[in-house]
Amino acid sequence: MLKVLDRLEETLIAFLIGGATLLIFVAVTHRYALDLSAKWHWDIVYDKLFKIDLSWAQELCIYMFVWMAKFGAAYGVRTGIHVGVDVLVNKLPAKGRVASIEFGLLAGALFTGVVGTMGAKFVWVMAHTDQTSPDLEWPMWIVYLAIPLGSYLMCFRFLQVAWSFWKTGELPHHDAAHVEGVGEAEALVPATAPLGATR
Repeated sequence: MLKVLDRLEETLIAFLIGGATLLIFVAVTHRYALDLSAKWHWDIVYDKLFKIDLSWAQELCIYMFVWMAKFGAAYGVRTGIHVGVDVLVNKLPAKGRVASIEFGLLAGALFTGVVGTMGAKFVWVMAHTDQTSPDLEWPMWIVYLAIPLGSYLMCFRFLQVAWSFWKTGELPHHDAAHVEGVGEAEALVPATAPLGATR
């Protein structure tokens, strides 16, 4: 079950960041093509491009990045990629270190749980209004749903890491030098002689 949740989380983040990047590219390309066709008096091209309305693209990209950031924060807790200052914690004796780490993880869970609950109440109230987004005209409660969903997922990840640390004494650690898939790709490429070497 956790593997399904992990995969869903990763897929959603990848879809949101990839989709937003593609949408920004298309919108900017459309704007420049429209400008150039007007400047060079390509009336046929201008008329066709003018009929394509991408005024909603910026708003959608903002919402996609907000959702990506909320779910990306939960992913960061699970994989250990959040920045943390642990100089003082590492100088504590073993029991003090364990206690301070557990306290920090549980405090993170409490905070994100509170934010999730407040966000859920806000979304519930928002769902009973007619407020819509300016360009897309979507109900705003759908946009704000990122707050409770992302915060509750982050709360769950804090609890998951706290439980794992309690059992194993290990925290998730991200190796900045490791790029996923690179080692596997290098293993597939046959070894070649260095430059300048003679056969």
